[in-house]
Amino acid sequence: MTGVEDGSLRAGSAPGGARARRVVVAGAGIAGLATALRLHRAGWDVLVVERAPARRGGGYLVNLLGSGYDAAERLGLLPALAPRDLGSFTSILVKTDGRRKLTVPAAIAHAALGARALTVFRGDLESVLYEAVRNVVAIRFGTTVRAVTQDADEVRVALSDGTSERADLVVGADGVHSGVRRVVFGPEPDFRVDLRHMVGAFPLARVPEDVPGGASATFIGPGRTAAVINLGPGRSSAFFTYRSADPEAELALGAPRALTAAFGDLGGAVPGALSQLAADPAAAYFDSVSQVVMDGWSRGRVVLLGDAAWCVTLFAGYGAALALTGADQLGAAVEEHGDAVPAALTEWEAGLRPEVRTRQALARKGISQFAPAGKAHVWMRDLTLRAVQLPGIRRMVQRSVQRANRPAKR
Repeated sequence: MTGVEDGSLRAGSAPGGARARRVVVAGAGIAGLATALRLHRAGWDVLVVERAPARRGGGYLVNLLGSGYDAAERLGLLPALAPRDLGSFTSILVKTDGRRKLTVPAAIAHAALGARALTVFRGDLESVLYEAVRNVVAIRFGTTVRAVTQDADEVRVALSDGTSERADLVVGADGVHSGVRRVVFGPEPDFRVDLRHMVGAFPLARVPEDVPGGASATFIGPGRTAAVINLGPGRSSAFFTYRSADPEAELALGAPRALTAAFGDLGGAVPGALSQLAADPAAAYFDSVSQVVMDGWSRGRVVLLGDAAWCVTLFAGYGAALALTGADQLGAAVEEHGDAVPAALTEWEAGLRPEVRTRQALARKGISQFAPAGKAHVWMRDLTLRAVQLPGIRRMVQRSVQRANRPAKR
């Protein structure tokens, strides 16, 4: 556990000697650590609890665009993130056997995303956030929220380590399978909408030999996508997604067996990536694709943030950006409203919900890009990618991406 002894604020104190407001944050992922950082800077005494026994690394690629990039800038993360930026890379679409079908140069993606964009590993973003908070907030690993009771003035939290905490606010930033949501709002099936797709992503310990440096080799076929990305040692990864009529059965198989069954017929770089997965299954993120849909993200002094509240899914390409945005805006709301925490949460949700609604809709629409319905849809996608390389079409795509990254109107 790390504590506040080396930080600028000690537990229970605030500038001027006033009692610091206290928050318990469940989850030490992007959403939880960003919330801890933002509320610490607002003068709160912060405790983070995380169910995992230790920090986890690796993960898939995340994009920080639009309001997410703005939030990263306001949180002071850009200097540490910039050296970890993976930038844009060439996309090589391949056939079933791995032979090249067409190539989309990196310059096209770079022009579409613009200068205010970062692409980093999820684990790198978490590491930067962790380094920013580790000496100024308390973090308890291997600990979960067991029970929550509250009145108008405070929240009482019972933790799995046998301790209890009193706080002015509890933030459930503990992911799509949130324990805080279950305890306070109700069982997961009431809020989680299964989209009948699976996703697997993992770092590659060895650079893929069948993919040129600075490029991804991507197969897109009916109902599935496989991408192997070569960005050099320590920066290469693989991504898989596919339709599934029975996600629970796929999860029971585990990542190596399920992904091999779904993609074992492919050639090129895929067999090597699957071989690396078999050697280190624990490195993989593997789950069903779900969205969380709720009428309200707060009850009294308890609020959900990030995937626990809205989970836009990987198909949106905006989950990390929304987590940073949500944390940053939550800090601004509680600063503005002082002790009126429920009012702050109501205003915060009203400001953020239009953006979440837009991203969830785009994700549902985007499923067809990752898991086309049939061969005709694959052909149309290939045709679109070829057309994107024409100057006029490229400008249209660039404007479309820029519009998509503007904050939704309230």
